[in-house]
Amino acid sequence: MLNNDILRRIRFVFDFSNAKMVDIFAKANKSVTTEEVIALLKKEDDSDYQACNDLLMCQFLDGLIINNRGLKPGTDVPAPVKSLNNNLIFKKLRVALELREDDIIAILKLAEFNSTKSELGALFRNPNHKNFKPCGDQFLRNFLQGLSKKHRGV
Repeated sequence: MLNNDILRRIRFVFDFSNAKMVDIFAKANKSVTTEEVIALLKKEDDSDYQACNDLLMCQFLDGLIINNRGLKPGTDVPAPVKSLNNNLIFKKLRVALELREDDIIAILKLAEFNSTKSELGALFRNPNHKNFKPCGDQFLRNFLQGLSKKHRGV
């Protein structure tokens, strides 16, 4: 999935305003303007569209974690990862929303997508582990759709 699509879907799910999006970026020490946020949320065929690179997406997700959970005492904002994949995005969303495996399975069921605890465990493993499984676009898309149904009823 494109980072811009994920950003749009997260914004829709939680009904974030432009100001809230700017605030979330700021929590991860990333200064963006309202105009930049609007450009990130535009569709690809729009002339004002701005692609959301992995670094920017990571800063948004880190800001979402800090916004929802706060920083651990005595720690600083984490350094952003320069290369994201669906597994890391899914992991950061899980942390930000404080979801357990049962919660994720219930959210996926809302999107009429079934998964088991062992399948989820494989997604969150170290990439070097023999049972690691890459998170596909469809899996992430269904998770975001389930979140939308849970939080917005849509």
